[in-house]
Amino acid sequence: MIAVLGECVADAFTSPGVPMELRVFPGGGPANTAVALARLGTPTRFLGRLSHDVFGGAFRERLTSSGVDLSASVEAAEPSTLAIAALDEDGRAAYTFYATGTADWQWSPHELGPERLEPASCLHTGSLALVKGPGREAVEEFARAAAERATVSVDPNVRPSLAAEDDYQVARWCAWADILKLSDDDLGFLLPGVPPDAACDVYHEAGARLVVVTRGASGALVSLDGERATVAAPKVEVADTVGAGDAFTAGLLHDLGAKGLLGGRLDALDLPAAVRAAEFAVRVAALTCTVPGADPPWARDLTL
Repeated sequence: MIAVLGECVADAFTSPGVPMELRVFPGGGPANTAVALARLGTPTRFLGRLSHDVFGGAFRERLTSSGVDLSASVEAAEPSTLAIAALDEDGRAAYTFYATGTADWQWSPHELGPERLEPASCLHTGSLALVKGPGREAVEEFARAAAERATVSVDPNVRPSLAAEDDYQVARWCAWADILKLSDDDLGFLLPGVPPDAACDVYHEAGARLVVVTRGASGALVSLDGERATVAAPKVEVADTVGAGDAFTAGLLHDLGAKGLLGGRLDALDLPAAVRAAEFAVRVAALTCTVPGADPPWARDLTL
């Protein structure tokens, strides 16, 4: 089992030519990753704070219908987080968030006891849950404790409109994270002007064994303890890129888990196995780009 800790967000998209008409879909990076993992066939538990408003109901339906276990989630009194997404001509989304006082960021230590992780062999977290107060300290402490017995994966999923550069303590997180997945946009924000190879070395030195940098249509860079390879992305007709990075993370973790490589410090992982996992991950991400919104494929879709 893989546990995913983080937020659910209602992603609202404007309709072409009708800017005040919105189409709303369940989203949020960690929730998208949990959905994608479950659809690929990995037993998945989601640790989220789910509101009882109309969006919270949609989150629950999407997660459970995809096969995600919600037994470790929290029933939250606060409202859900809303994001308004504007798509550019390449299908890339820029978000405006309505997130003050919402459910996702209110984690307290008593809500994140070690029993919520059992029996997962891997914890994935990141995105806004690790940077937005008041709950970020509780989330980080939970992840740090999880590293004592599980593989830990982190995706910063940078959102400059909601958090400052200093909020993203990625090097500190690498002290307890085994896997760090970033996008090229993330790196441009976190380490401006630093080439991807050098950025990987920064995070290896901080403690992360596997660093993967996604590059959109250009594929991904895979770096294991400084040994590197690139992976090409399949060419697809893009509807939008919403949720593609989250789907990549799910594909990567699913493949590593299916090969029995999760559950510790990645001691049995070598570069060829990491590359094969990334090759699977880019296929999952590419299929996600062919449909509107964060709607990752099911396992059966990858056999077609």
